[in-house]
Amino acid sequence: MTLHLPDANGTLRAYEPRSEPLAVSAGSAFTSRTVFSAAHVVADPYADTTPDGPAAVDWDATLAFRRHLWSHGLGVAEAMDTAQRGMGLDWAGAAELIRRSAAEAKACGGRIACGVGTDQLTAGSLAEVRAAYEEQLAVVEESGAQAILMASRALAATARGPEDYLEVYGHLLRQSAEPVILHWLGPMFDPALEGYWGSSDLDTATDVFLEVIAAHPDKVDGIKVSLLDAQREVDLRRRLPQGVRCYTGDDFNYPELIAGDDQGFSHALLGIFDPLGPLAAEAVRVLDTGNTEGFRALLDPTVPLSRHLFQAPTRFYKTGVVLLAWLAGHQSHFTMVGGLQSARSLPHLARAYELADGLGLFPDPKLAEERMRSLLGLYGVNQ
Repeated sequence: MTLHLPDANGTLRAYEPRSEPLAVSAGSAFTSRTVFSAAHVVADPYADTTPDGPAAVDWDATLAFRRHLWSHGLGVAEAMDTAQRGMGLDWAGAAELIRRSAAEAKACGGRIACGVGTDQLTAGSLAEVRAAYEEQLAVVEESGAQAILMASRALAATARGPEDYLEVYGHLLRQSAEPVILHWLGPMFDPALEGYWGSSDLDTATDVFLEVIAAHPDKVDGIKVSLLDAQREVDLRRRLPQGVRCYTGDDFNYPELIAGDDQGFSHALLGIFDPLGPLAAEAVRVLDTGNTEGFRALLDPTVPLSRHLFQAPTRFYKTGVVLLAWLAGHQSHFTMVGGLQSARSLPHLARAYELADGLGLFPDPKLAEERMRSLLGLYGVNQ
């Protein structure tokens, strides 16, 4: 049946939903790339909460979604930006998420890495920032998960220059039990991180970032770069010490960065792989056979959807991610912690549905159509 979807001008246009999903199946881990999907959290829709109160999480649905990602061979990057860290999920909620997900990973043999930040603080001294990082690092290491040292709003607000970043990160790397992933999240994802590494000049910031890594290469498994600048990522990964991986976090240019060139490639740690999980996994398995063209043929068509979800203001991409999880049947409702389901317009959500449906991402296209029809009706769009 035809759906009438609103465009950016408020005009309704006819769309014929797809009748069959893309045929993909579960599979084993990859051989040519290490691939993590950052994963969203599922809110408890019956909880009596407020936008600025503690998050109420549906733990069963949240963990079921992680099992879905693991079943396709993907690793899970837990308690990251995609899980609404700092945008609805506070540290207490994140700590519980880390413990639960790490236990689930251990039970089913899934790979997991978890975010370590300082979101107990809004600001503080360098000593307080270090202590906050240390508290979270201990939780992640005690859970048995790999640590991802995330960029810190509190450190960005407190640091006087590059030397403070070198001191804090050096301190953390010296005491980490296992090699960590360092995460550089650009201000398009979080405006509070402007000037990270002590400079708003990206060339200067890059030099400081590399200095941190060079001082402790044995404690850095890799870096996760989310700057949405493909050439900058390529230049950076070519300067990494031997054995330190680059995990692309570029949700605009991931196919070319993962495919790589004659001088190297990026692994992946991506929020867009939350909705793309099965298709992305199929593409990487094709790449495992050495078939780069086949990999690109599968993954390149997904870029328009990703660019749409991550369009400015980029930090609200989570709304589209959760919409697609609901339409795909991974959760029973379109509700988010912090009420963030209201962060994108109906035309934006309609276009996300159209692009995802065109890719065959919905296991049950009829269910997705019915749910999209109900959402349109809620907004007063009669079909």
